[in-house]
Amino acid sequence: MAKFKDSKGKLVRRFGENVFGNPKFDKLLNRKAYAPGQHGQTRRRRLSNYGVQLQEKQKIKYMYGLLEKQFRTNFIKADKMKGETGTIMLQLLERRLDNVVYRLAFAPTRPAARQLVNHGHFLVNGKPVNIPSFSVKPGDIINVKDKSKKMEIILNSMKRVKGDLELTWLQLDKVKMQGSFIEIPDRDQMNLTFDERLVVELYSK
Repeated sequence: MAKFKDSKGKLVRRFGENVFGNPKFDKLLNRKAYAPGQHGQTRRRRLSNYGVQLQEKQKIKYMYGLLEKQFRTNFIKADKMKGETGTIMLQLLERRLDNVVYRLAFAPTRPAARQLVNHGHFLVNGKPVNIPSFSVKPGDIINVKDKSKKMEIILNSMKRVKGDLELTWLQLDKVKMQGSFIEIPDRDQMNLTFDERLVVELYSK
C-alpha cells in the first residue's frame, strides 16, 4: 500500500476536495475550508500553470492511492494505447480491483478496499485475487469470499447502497454479495471532478 508523508487531512484541505472519499474529511472541509498552515485563512497562493497541472496530477494520484512511479507507469501505458490518453489513463485506474471493490460498495474507501484485497477477501471469476492493481475486464465477476461475508466493514459499507448502483458500468447483487464489471466506462460515466487533460499536458512537456 502506498505510504504518504503528508497527513490526509492536510492534503484534502490543500486541494479543497475530499480525494480520499472518507466522510470524516467532508466534515473537516466544512470546518476548515482553507489551506493548512499559519496563513491558510488569510492567503491563498496563486498557482502557475505548472502548479495547476501538478496539483491535478497529485489529486488523481492520491485518490487512487498510487506512488509516483506507479502513476507514471500507468500514464505511459495509457499513452501507448489508441484513443485519448487522459481518458484511457482514468479507465485503467478505474479497472483496478481495489477501485472496483470500492465502487461496488464492498469497502467504505479506496484505502480500505486495497487492504481488503491485500488480505484476500475477494474472488474474481471464482479465483482468489489479492493484487490491488489487478485489471478487471468486462464480464468479470467479483465476489466476497464466503468466510468474509460477515465482516463488519463490508456489511456496513454495503448499507450505503440504496437500490441500484449509480454507476451503469457496474452491477451489484447485494444478496449474493457479488458484483459484475459490465463494460469499460466512458469518461462521463466515472463521476470524477478533476481535469485529466492537465496531467497529459504536464507529462507532455
